[in-house]
Amino acid sequence: MTEAVRIDKWLWAARFFKTRSQAQTAVRGGHVAINGATCKPARTLAVGDRLVIVRGESRFEIEVVELSDRRGPAVQAQALYHELPESIRHREALAEQRRLLRQGGPGRRPDKRERQRIRSFTGKD
Repeated sequence: MTEAVRIDKWLWAARFFKTRSQAQTAVRGGHVAINGATCKPARTLAVGDRLVIVRGESRFEIEVVELSDRRGPAVQAQALYHELPESIRHREALAEQRRLLRQGGPGRRPDKRERQRIRSFTGKD
């Protein structure tokens, strides 16, 4: 366990971003906030800091539990932070909305038998 870790290294080690350069870009772009304030990639983290990470449509609100500058297995990465319950509920609600929107739209094209039934129902032979 290390005493001081840069935010970009920690985000990479915690597997929020695939590369460290992606983590740096996100921090510079204002997609990561520490304790409610934006920061630079070289900002050091401390245990107990609260982070807000916006990645695409997902928004994570987490608390830092452990510091690490090495990327390890996913189980080890998940042990570095604790996600707040409100954040989990919000992300699950958004995922459910996206799922419902996908279901409501057009699916597949009707096959031959379905087209015949549609034609016979509408009277267009």
